[in-house]
Amino acid sequence: MVMGMDRQIEKKRWPLKKVLYLTGGAVFLILILYLFFFRDTTSRLYVEKERVTIAIAERANFQEFIPLDGTVLPIKTVVIDAVQGGRVEKIFVEDGAMLHSGDTILKLSNPSVELDYMYRETQMYDIINNLQNTKLNIEQTKFLREKEIADLDYKIDKTKTDFDLKERFHKEDLISDKEFEDAKREYLSLIRQRNISVRSQKHDSIFNVLQIIQIKQSIDRLTKNLALLKENLGNLYIRVPFSGQLSNFDCEIGETKTTGQNIGQIDVRDGFKINGKIDERYITRVFKGQEGELDFNGTLYPIQIHKIYTKVSSGSFEVDFIFSRNIPENLKIGQTLPVQLKFSGVTKCIVIPRGGFYQETGGNWIYVVDPGEGLAYKHNIRIGRQNTNSYEVLEGLSPGQKVVVSSYESFGGKDKLIFK
Repeated sequence: MVMGMDRQIEKKRWPLKKVLYLTGGAVFLILILYLFFFRDTTSRLYVEKERVTIAIAERANFQEFIPLDGTVLPIKTVVIDAVQGGRVEKIFVEDGAMLHSGDTILKLSNPSVELDYMYRETQMYDIINNLQNTKLNIEQTKFLREKEIADLDYKIDKTKTDFDLKERFHKEDLISDKEFEDAKREYLSLIRQRNISVRSQKHDSIFNVLQIIQIKQSIDRLTKNLALLKENLGNLYIRVPFSGQLSNFDCEIGETKTTGQNIGQIDVRDGFKINGKIDERYITRVFKGQEGELDFNGTLYPIQIHKIYTKVSSGSFEVDFIFSRNIPENLKIGQTLPVQLKFSGVTKCIVIPRGGFYQETGGNWIYVVDPGEGLAYKHNIRIGRQNTNSYEVLEGLSPGQKVVVSSYESFGGKDKLIFK
């Protein structure tokens, strides 16, 4: 049997199974490359566009200021304290009364003060009387000395005439030596007495002048002390030091007031000031003369800082404003009005409206709306100054860009917001 030639079978180079393996590997490799290099890995959140607030960044006028509540107060307030303590005996006026300087509002009684005044008054008058008597005695002694010298001058003049006559008679041997010597002795004796009286008068005069000066000084001092005692007694009558309206006056008959205790106050109605509290963060940026505006019934009135109280309490400090020009009519003391305190002039810059986003981002980033407006993405920015209406954007935004300014509290810090 003749066998035919064997036919060579051609082997396939790419079996189906191998092709499938290679294709699957390629697909897997492409998937890995996509996952690691090409896939968008940013986090995203789907939100309804109607539930967010979108604003446009624009270049506009900006002025930095802060709002605060201002309380209308009288331009000057004088506190009335009890200089001398005592029991309320009589009340002359009521709270809110318009008074003139020196008007009495209250009388206190203090028996110990009144008795002490009477005792000291009597004692001082006795001392003053004694000093006056001493002064009178000195004056009388001075007159006696002068009278004594005048009498001696008269006697000397008379004795000298007699002596001169007897001296001539003695030379003519008309009188005895004894009679002449007696006349001479009497004349010289009177001269010596006068010299002694003159020296004594000079000595007394110097001493008396010093003594009278001391007496006058003592009397003046005692008189002043007596006036002070009388003034202290008069302090039981409480009087107002300035004209104005009495306020915070609340007293009852029989009530006891201690020394230094507040009785009330006088509000001087010559003008008004505005008192406001400012956050302590601004204490280094506030200065006397700094300008602001007061809103009264829709009209803005220019004001400026007149006084700064540097004491910080509960995280804030106080300032007093005064009106720069016009004062609104019908202002009421105690009325609270909105005030804007300015920290800069008006400048041109990129601004965005204030919004709840700042609480979540601190002004470090914001969601910028894509030009297609289908999404918004995180974008770093830098915010500078701010006021009640807007923020100043220093970096990160250009005029015309749209941003989400509403609260980000429910967004969880996602990288993108996809609008539905």
